[in-house]
Amino acid sequence: MDRLAPFGSDPFDQPPCRGCSSYLMEPYIKCADCGPPPLLICLQCFTRGFEYKKHESDHSYEIMTSDFPILDPNWTAQEEMALLEAVMDCGFGNWQDVANQMRTKSKEDCEKHYMKHFVNNPLFSSTLLSLKQSEETKDLDTAITFRACDDPPRPTFDSAVSRDMAGYMPARADFVEEFDNYAEWDLRDIDFVEDDSDILHALKLAVVDIYYSRLKERQRRKKILRDHGLINLRKFQILERRYPKEVQDLYEAMRHFARLLGPTEHDKFIESHTLDFELRKEIKRLQEYRLAGIFTFRGAKVYDCLKVHREEERLKRNMLTDVLQCLQDSNACQQWLHKQAAIDSGLNPVALVIPTAGRRNAPPLNLTGLPGTEKLNDKEKELCQMVRLVPGAYLEYKSALMNESSRLGGLKLAQARTLIKIDVNKTRKIYDFLIQEGYITKA
Repeated sequence: MDRLAPFGSDPFDQPPCRGCSSYLMEPYIKCADCGPPPLLICLQCFTRGFEYKKHESDHSYEIMTSDFPILDPNWTAQEEMALLEAVMDCGFGNWQDVANQMRTKSKEDCEKHYMKHFVNNPLFSSTLLSLKQSEETKDLDTAITFRACDDPPRPTFDSAVSRDMAGYMPARADFVEEFDNYAEWDLRDIDFVEDDSDILHALKLAVVDIYYSRLKERQRRKKILRDHGLINLRKFQILERRYPKEVQDLYEAMRHFARLLGPTEHDKFIESHTLDFELRKEIKRLQEYRLAGIFTFRGAKVYDCLKVHREEERLKRNMLTDVLQCLQDSNACQQWLHKQAAIDSGLNPVALVIPTAGRRNAPPLNLTGLPGTEKLNDKEKELCQMVRLVPGAYLEYKSALMNESSRLGGLKLAQARTLIKIDVNKTRKIYDFLIQEGYITKA
């Protein structure tokens, strides 16, 4: 019976044969009746009928080998283990070094196989998610609608979703750029030696204590991000929109206190205010019924129907105002006549289009919570708000234009438009802003 061998590919890491004391090479034999410890012998001793103490030659046995596929027909179990060991030794992403250590697979094969079966494998992710959900259900409070956020998705590198996640690496549960990313620089030249004076030794210890406090702050911020589900920012924003407008304003104002309360207590607070808002709204509606002299729910239903009817009648009375506006424009007048003809014939009327003086400008973009906002100065934030451009995209466009300007010694507007494939008006505003601030030079 074939089974996965528990040893690596290096023969010196494997135990010796019980019969001839040579290092075991796959395939080898394991006695199924003896043990523990297991009795392992090579094929040569097995063919000679080797016996040792209680072990006899007619015992049941197992053939130990890893020369069979597990996840991929073209990959043996031994190669799977070698791949995992190589990734642990060389680090994730160093596929050329991984391939050199394996020797049997190319760089592309190693990367493709690892990403397909060990990173993006839906079987593994669904299993981990089910285990996590089963643990959460043990202490789940049915009175709280909040649930801990799921593991964030694993998007491709440099995609829009990856930029929204601020460089978060789900496989490592870490960020590409940490908070206080250069905190380790203060320790790079420190070395504790025996010749240090007491004062110098105390100063070095103080530097280490300061570095430790900076690490604690980094871990605290990462814990807040994970606990409150802020890594997947788009999902967090979608959850915010389920509240009414008044509750959203409260949510925005109380966001600064979320790190003090914790995720569950903060959601309790917001949900309680949501319930309070709904109750106040219902009380206001009941008070309106009482002022109208209604004391039964059936009467309230009739009142609501009549209120809707009165609103429709009011809109019809305002139709004269629409007609007066249309008299100034022949096209609008024709549209109104077609609409009335459709109403008379029983068809669905086409919405009336009344010409306006001009196109309404879109409101400025709200940069609150968007990744990359902290890297912008006040003028850059104002630019992103006016042109409605997310900070991450602006930083990429700025870097591309600055690199091209430094390479060519200057940049034209036409060249900027070839580099940035967005609206030409936005490109002109970004181009003029970078020239005005001195980031690039005009050719």
